[in-house]
Amino acid sequence: MTPETLAAAILIILLAFIIRGITGFGSGLIAVPLLAHFLPLQFVVPFMLVLDVVAAMFLLGGRGASRVNWQELKALVPFGVAGMLLGVGLLMHLPRTPLLLGLGVFVLIFGLRNLLNIHGEKPISRLWAIPAGLTGGTVGALFGTGGPPYIVYLSHRLHDKAELRSTFSGLFMIEGSLRVAAFLATGLLLQDQMATALLLALPVMALGLYLGHHIHLGISQQHMMKMVGLLLAGSGISLVWKSLA
Repeated sequence: MTPETLAAAILIILLAFIIRGITGFGSGLIAVPLLAHFLPLQFVVPFMLVLDVVAAMFLLGGRGASRVNWQELKALVPFGVAGMLLGVGLLMHLPRTPLLLGLGVFVLIFGLRNLLNIHGEKPISRLWAIPAGLTGGTVGALFGTGGPPYIVYLSHRLHDKAELRSTFSGLFMIEGSLRVAAFLATGLLLQDQMATALLLALPVMALGLYLGHHIHLGISQQHMMKMVGLLLAGSGISLVWKSLA
């Protein structure tokens, strides 16, 4: 990598984890497509997965673990794992464009609802964990972008910003650890320079989380939900664009 490319990669990772520190998700949505402009996607996806799992552990440190809503995870994780297995099985056979387009429109609608604050205050039924888990797990295995369905569900179940951030981090630590095991088994995490890249990126990730955490403490719940809506809308647009392109 040239010095210019290295500087760009550092800034992308820093920005991604500032957002992750504020909202509890979004680092992969920001970093993967940007890093893929100058690094192979087969390298970027497992690289960011490891950083995200470590970030989830950071966010769950201290009082973070006590804020996890384990009842919500009990509802989501089994269907997320089932979706992940389904996604792996469909990876070579499913026409991806219609699924990617449908997911993008779905996520965009819910992002706009958050931005415009037109959703009700009453929590949605826990039965929505079934489609959220299946969709998140399946799409995560197929495209590496399974976060939006999970955060759509959790943001309509949990109305405390710290609880939302910690619960999503707990979910990602469980699901992400399973994907790390799969990447180890397939050799994707054993690529040349992967260990070096991770060691160089970890301090940048930690700085981003630190800055994001302090911003998180200073913003209101309403601003937090608008930021979540903005991220969902942005990810929805990017998914639609990717499917049409």
